[in-house]
Amino acid sequence: MTSYIEPLAQESTPSIIADKLRKAIGHGEFRPGAQIVEADLARKLGVSRGPLREGMQRLTQEGLLVSIRNRGLFVIDMTPADIRDMYLAREAIERAAAREILLDGDYETAGSALLAIVDRMAAAGDPAAVGELDIEFHELLVRLAGSPRLSRMHQTSIIETRMCIRALEGTYTARDARAVEHQTLAVAIRSGDAELADELLIAHMDDAIQRLTSR
Repeated sequence: MTSYIEPLAQESTPSIIADKLRKAIGHGEFRPGAQIVEADLARKLGVSRGPLREGMQRLTQEGLLVSIRNRGLFVIDMTPADIRDMYLAREAIERAAAREILLDGDYETAGSALLAIVDRMAAAGDPAAVGELDIEFHELLVRLAGSPRLSRMHQTSIIETRMCIRALEGTYTARDARAVEHQTLAVAIRSGDAELADELLIAHMDDAIQRLTSR
């Protein structure tokens, strides 16, 4: 017999610290290449160094922080090779998610949910706001596949994507083509066109790589 009365799972302090650091890196509070000063960070967060080090170690394992011998801990600085590799991973995850939606999911409902985000993108006049909605679109795409493992793998690449999108903001105008690109993809999913959706995802990732690596 299943028991529903059991201790509540509480998020550990290192998990909370790791989540705060991910958000700070993704939203540009810690810029690419910035050094993480343990003493300063412990003071700002109001935590002891033990849980802080554990939280930072999680981000090191995820590849968001890098330890340089005799220098300290730094936020990764995305090189062109890193960017290509990150988008290679994202492409694999999102193509798998789209395929799962189109083969075994309610693709019409999924497509409509994605189009609702596109409507907000079209109404947003600020490239930064469009960038946040761009992220939201792709997070929803993966979540709609119903695969916890795909979502977990997607998490780190999304933080790195946020870093990249911040770098890309200067390449977009207020009336850029991102809403149109995402609309075309969402319509392909809603119509159940697996082949077109796959082609559009590949082209979308390739465009981002070209923009980033040509800067």
